Amino acid sequence: MKTKTLELRDAGTFIPLLAVDINPDNDAQRWLMRRVGYPCDGEPNVIITRLEGAGQASNDPYSWGGRTFPVAHHWIIKHWHELKDGDVVDVSFILHETQAPKESERFA
Repeated sequence: MKTKTLELRDAGTFIPLLAVDINPDNDAQRWLMRRVGYPCDGEPNVIITRLEGAGQASNDPYSWGGRTFPVAHHWIIKHWHELKDGDVVDVSFILHETQAPKESERFA
């Protein structure tokens, strides 16, 4: 399993995220993941949650309400291999509402 910490941004929104690709790294993980029904096929299967641990965690982009989490979750899955710790996932930019992505608050 691979983890990444990301900065989720939207209009007036800053949410530190924990994202985990739950594809297994070993036989014990594979057995448990297959036991609960995950395909373990190498395609990104990403659970996201708020880094501070409040709220839900899900690998289903459709399980979130609103727009910020579903849009970000789909985008994270699609771009998993390009992302690195600390990257900004800017929903306003993804939806073409802004001309440029927001910069990380850590550089402000």
